[in-house]
Amino acid sequence: MPAPSSGPHFSRNGSTALAERPTSLAAAHGWPLGPRVALRRGPGSHYFPTMSNAPTRTLSIALAQLNPVLGDIAGNLAKLRRVRTDAARQGADLLVLPELYVSGYPPEDLVRKPAFAAACRAAVEQLATDLGPGPAVLIGTVWPEDGKVYNAVALLDEGKVAAVRLKVDLPNYGVFDEKRVFDPGPLPGPINFRGVKIGVPICEDIWTDEVTECLAECGAELLIVPNGSPFDWKKIDVRMNIAVARVTETGLPMVYLNQIGGQDELVFDGASFVLNADASLAVQLPDWEESLVVTQWTRTEDGWQCKSGPRAHLEEDDAAAYHASVLGLRDYVDKNRFPGVVLGLSGGIDSALVAAMATDAFGPDRVHCVMLPYRYTSSDSLDDAAACANALGVRYDTVPIAPAVDGFYQMLAPVFGNRAPDTTEENVQSRARGTTLMAISNKNGSMLLTTGNKSEMSVGYATIYGDMNGGFNPIKDLYKMEVYRLSRWRNANVPRGSKGPGGIVIPERILTKAPSAELRENQTDQDSLPPYDALDDMLACLVEHEMSLPEIIARGHAPETVKRIERLLYLAEYKRRQAAPGVKISSRSFGRDRRYPITNRFREELTAPEPASKAPVQRTPQLVQPRADGGDVS
Repeated sequence: MPAPSSGPHFSRNGSTALAERPTSLAAAHGWPLGPRVALRRGPGSHYFPTMSNAPTRTLSIALAQLNPVLGDIAGNLAKLRRVRTDAARQGADLLVLPELYVSGYPPEDLVRKPAFAAACRAAVEQLATDLGPGPAVLIGTVWPEDGKVYNAVALLDEGKVAAVRLKVDLPNYGVFDEKRVFDPGPLPGPINFRGVKIGVPICEDIWTDEVTECLAECGAELLIVPNGSPFDWKKIDVRMNIAVARVTETGLPMVYLNQIGGQDELVFDGASFVLNADASLAVQLPDWEESLVVTQWTRTEDGWQCKSGPRAHLEEDDAAAYHASVLGLRDYVDKNRFPGVVLGLSGGIDSALVAAMATDAFGPDRVHCVMLPYRYTSSDSLDDAAACANALGVRYDTVPIAPAVDGFYQMLAPVFGNRAPDTTEENVQSRARGTTLMAISNKNGSMLLTTGNKSEMSVGYATIYGDMNGGFNPIKDLYKMEVYRLSRWRNANVPRGSKGPGGIVIPERILTKAPSAELRENQTDQDSLPPYDALDDMLACLVEHEMSLPEIIARGHAPETVKRIERLLYLAEYKRRQAAPGVKISSRSFGRDRRYPITNRFREELTAPEPASKAPVQRTPQLVQPRADGGDVS
């Protein structure tokens, strides 16, 4: 199927303003104008549909919020067939799948492998001919065409690929690198399905108004938006704000379909929804689980209306972060076919929380905790680790590391000479633990989990090739105070879909005692670091918000402390480059979001110079919420 010819591309940064655009975006890109009248242009424009000549007055659209496995084309399509059978049983006319469902999302540089792109297209074309009676399928796929590769959506109907639409706005910020691997498509027109003109913008295409405006001008009657939108703390509000804006501008109802599941560092929460043309919330799918919901639509004098359907409760704040961590961990281990996990359980808060998450993800039978004591390990830590393992019901072994550590000390004594003990000896302990855990992992086949939090990873308070050993870290993007909050949340709640026990699973003493690496006598973390509440605030200012040092000092932090934390943050970059992947929770995680050079001599002065030209102040946008029952949009 030939791809539509490409035309001028309007960029995400709004390089072509509304006032500077052609009279009609649709006409400028070769699409015929639909039977609509634009009452006014610019922000807030509304396009009111006239009645179609087609007789279709009802439509059943099935939303399949699914968890694909990246690269498992056959497995993903087998799941689709099972879901389509269920949708057919419920009378669906159209089954909608998330963005790039065939390949899994994000496929990254795998897209650049011609064999992979060709396999995706061939699978879609074969699927179209294989589908028997039942609903048509709107599916996201990699689509090679004329030497280019697109992020596309294909409509499969009546034994053929009836239509293909291509993603226009390729995100290239944060965790996204789509411009690296995909070619942008032209501004699209709607798809005619059963006499209904359906606009299909793909994910980022609704983050600005060009694509939806073009679709509205072309006569689209409703919008179906397949997404691969990863989770972070505030993403649910941001998505809803964007969706309400597009609905308000076009006057069109919107189906927002997101995938769920973990893919390496990213985790997708689902939480798909339907907004009617008046911005009322008609349907809310659950988060953190697969779901199939068949929505019922009726053509009215004012356009298409979705009948009110299920409205699932969505997790928020700490509950959402906990579910994200568990789902990301579960999918990383299961999709990579590990039989279980092993971790060092020290009696501290970080490893206790990871053990709880692992048990919730896999059940006690697939979790193996190991205590690795040395002479500095306190009796409290021994008791607390055992109590935590017992509460979770997991396998728990104790492997003293004194033979290995003392052997290293003896072996290195001639080289070290009479130099006083320092962090070198502490690191030997950590590396003995790391080597022991890796040996257990190798022997049993279980994945080793590492348990460092974002606070420690920010300032390098971790031993490379020691406690940083491991294949995955579910708390990598959680600051220390967030670790405490999520631990208390877990003691008070059992997450949905948990395979772990209820009740208190992290003993109270772990939550209240001073944190310590226990690598020397009477050691606490605060011997080397500021109190964690202050440290986390400074780090959030430096990492998430890129604030200047004077701005951070103005929050009440001592100048010398701020300067020291900045220095530690820069110096630890080499460790973070070698750290295990972990679940992205924040808006700026290490690795995918924040990419600083390792070799870097820049250090900010405590008194920042005035910039040559001041950038405009960035104000926090006011979020727009969906109408719950026909009231005003607020």
